[in-house]
Amino acid sequence: MTVRQIRVFGDPVLRSVAEPVKEFDRELRGLVKSLTATIRAGGGRAGLAAPQLGEPVRVVVYSCDGKSGHLVNPRLELSERRIIADEACLSAPGVWWPLERSFMVMARGWDMFGKPVKVRALGVLARVLQHEVDHLDGVLFSDHLDAAERERFLAAALPAG
Repeated sequence: MTVRQIRVFGDPVLRSVAEPVKEFDRELRGLVKSLTATIRAGGGRAGLAAPQLGEPVRVVVYSCDGKSGHLVNPRLELSERRIIADEACLSAPGVWWPLERSFMVMARGWDMFGKPVKVRALGVLARVLQHEVDHLDGVLFSDHLDAAERERFLAAALPAG
C-alpha cells in the first residue's frame, strides 16, 4: 500500500468528472489500498476520493463514526432534512467552512471485487459521503457557497501567488 500525495485546490484533476469503473481488477484493488493508506496516514481524515490522488475514476474511501470502507461507482439518495456544519477538505488543508448538506444518505455502489454495497449514513458520515461523491463529479465543496463566501473561502484555501 502506497501513501500518495493529495492534490490541492487549483489542480485541474479536481475539476474533471471521474469515469465509472468498468473493471474490478488488480489495478482497482491497488487504488483502493492506496486511498485507504493515504486516508490513514494523517489524523482527522474522514474521506478521500480517487481524483484527489490524480485518478479520474469513481472510487471513494471513508473512515468516520466507527465505520470505514470504500465505494466504487457510488450513488447517493439524500434525505430532505438538511443541517449546517463545518466542513473541510484534504485538498484545502487547514480550512473549515460552514456548509448545508443532507443529514442522512443511503449510499449504494460496489466493493473492489464487484459485490454490491449499501451504506446508511447519518450526520458526519453522511456529510463525508456527499463531499467525496462531489469530488467524483468535479465539484468542490466551495462550489456550494454563495459568491461572497466562496471568494472568502478561496482566499483562505488557495496558496498566495
